[in-house]
Amino acid sequence: MYALIKKEISGFLSSLVGYVVMFIFLTMLGLMLWVFPGDFNVIDSGYAQLDSLFTLAPWVFMFLIPAITMRMFAEEKRVGTLELLLTKPLSELQLIIAKYAAALVLVIVALLPTLVYYISVYQMGNPVGNIDSGGFWGSFLGLIFLSSAFVTIGLLASSISDNQVVSFIIAVFLSFIVFTGFDALSSLSFLSNYDSFIQNLGINFHYASLSRGVVDTRDVIYFISASAFFILITRLVLESRKW
Repeated sequence: MYALIKKEISGFLSSLVGYVVMFIFLTMLGLMLWVFPGDFNVIDSGYAQLDSLFTLAPWVFMFLIPAITMRMFAEEKRVGTLELLLTKPLSELQLIIAKYAAALVLVIVALLPTLVYYISVYQMGNPVGNIDSGGFWGSFLGLIFLSSAFVTIGLLASSISDNQVVSFIIAVFLSFIVFTGFDALSSLSFLSNYDSFIQNLGINFHYASLSRGVVDTRDVIYFISASAFFILITRLVLESRKW
């Protein structure tokens, strides 16, 4: 399984597409946070904080993560290597977990350069270090949990189709629905009695909680459960080829 994780990571990083995806992600965040004037600009805000990073990142991740995961099963199915992989001493679940781990590592690698923003704001504070470090690291952890959920959604989308573009579109759509759909549903008047319960089902509610820097075990359990749910659905999709 570790060999497969290494293969997936090296395969992504050995292609120009991998570097282009990471470059676009970092460039978009950098421009929005430091160059373009507006509500998200760190310097214009006048405060030593990086709330804008954690507000923007989920929306960028909706496109970045599907770009990473779209080929993981779709390409295997297209070239016919999925069956070959499953002839090895690997179960469907182990195969999914290996690809999940590889994709999550790639997302974290893309995310690590943003720590430069924390160092910059730390130095720019008056006095130096006048930044809520606990809040930042709590939010950063929330972003990793969010990435985990988006990765599993991307793997599910990739297992559905053998076309990478279709997998990408499905992953973006599902990520958007799971991130914002429950909030929109809870705002409907005829569901007002259940608004709190419906909001709790959505990713945005739990991510917003972690983004306040408060690491609540309920939010952690939610993200672990959500990731496990999409992994199990992906397993069912892969096993359906035997039916």
